[in-house]
Amino acid sequence: MNAIFHGVMLAFGLILPLGAQNVFIFQQGAWQKHVWQAFPAVIAAAVCDTILITAAVAGVSVIIAEIPVFRTVMLICGFLFLSFLGWQTWRSKPQAEQAKKTVFTAKKQAAMAAMVSLLNPHAILDTVSVIGTSSAAYPGIDKWLFAGACIAVSWVWFAGLAFAGRLVQTADSGGRLLGILNKCSALVMWGAAVYFAALLLR
Repeated sequence: MNAIFHGVMLAFGLILPLGAQNVFIFQQGAWQKHVWQAFPAVIAAAVCDTILITAAVAGVSVIIAEIPVFRTVMLICGFLFLSFLGWQTWRSKPQAEQAKKTVFTAKKQAAMAAMVSLLNPHAILDTVSVIGTSSAAYPGIDKWLFAGACIAVSWVWFAGLAFAGRLVQTADSGGRLLGILNKCSALVMWGAAVYFAALLLR
């Protein structure tokens, strides 16, 4: 039980901060007509987290993270992708007449969610260093109970974000609040892109 509790608390601590991944899932919940239509993004993000957490606990991701070229490529890709996504988000208009322009198809949602999740070296290194290292404190089955708890938090959290986005859109029929949130979301993405650029220049 200690392993499960530790996994839940640690996962919440890592996933709660506002980042590009959380922002994207929230947006999809807000932009889609029905919340279930945002589930391709939810599932893709959760599956990516599941893979990263499993790799971290198994020790595989530690080997990858130690390859310098891998980190550089990830930072460049992350910078380019988040710069583009931030620009697209800034320009998006949530009003009814723009709805069809801002809604992503299921395939595009899944692809974008996967890119937001995997082209984020900071998140990957956090998973490796924090979750991977913490799991080493537990032997045998407890290690995988810890991993399972972390994974469960990701699935529940992303589904909750999509529902929250849908609730905000329902309450904000005029689209003004969502427009402000889109601008804030774009700034978060650009901030992450600038951070990646700064890491590259070190």
